[in-house]
Amino acid sequence: MKEKKEIIINDLLNYNNLKIIQNKDYFNFSLDSVLLPNFVLLSPNTKNILDLCTGNAPIPLILSTKTKANIIGVEIQKEIYDLAKKSIKLNNINSISLINDDVKNITKKFETDSFDIITCNPPYFKCNENSILNDNDIKSIARHELKVNIEDIIRISKKLLKNGGSLNIVHRTDRLIEIIDLMKKNNLEPKRIQFIYPKKNNDSNIVLIDGRKNGKPGLKILKPLIVHNEDGSYTKEVLNLFGGN
Repeated sequence: MKEKKEIIINDLLNYNNLKIIQNKDYFNFSLDSVLLPNFVLLSPNTKNILDLCTGNAPIPLILSTKTKANIIGVEIQKEIYDLAKKSIKLNNINSISLINDDVKNITKKFETDSFDIITCNPPYFKCNENSILNDNDIKSIARHELKVNIEDIIRISKKLLKNGGSLNIVHRTDRLIEIIDLMKKNNLEPKRIQFIYPKKNNDSNIVLIDGRKNGKPGLKILKPLIVHNEDGSYTKEVLNLFGGN
């Protein structure tokens, strides 16, 4: 007897009435995947965007409401890739294409200096003998660096970004120094950082980082973003991110 798949179709917040197909048994998109595309700096000259670890494609879907650029998403897990494909087809978006492959193979598919922007909401947690992994392999791969780590993402971005192109990452704040160090070693100059706070009096747990290929030194720390009010509701700033364009 085949396992029942809990497939659901949700509104992608208020983004142009977009829909996103998800599976309750898998790792569904989170606030992080809304924060990142709203952090990215787009321009009329942005032609090609690559989203690594795309999951069921929330970042490409949101970006498609903000730019006419070609967007390519890469997802290693076939089950999640299939959900993303269904969402793209359901929304009839021609500017997004998807690749089902290990992101570490992606440099073999594109020429050096191919992309204006690379985005990534990667697995957050390092994997070692003490790691507590989910029994669900799909969730474990989404959360832990089992298939790809942050160094892989930065190394790939160095090769595929155009000169002056931008790598935009959302990650855990406690790994910020490591990420900055890896960016600097790979000629990606950190240019913008925004700290995300669960509530006003909490420590930051999430950070957004923009690194420019061969960029000049000069870092801007953006206004902090607080996610929840004291009663647990979303702040006005976060609700604005849910509103689409």
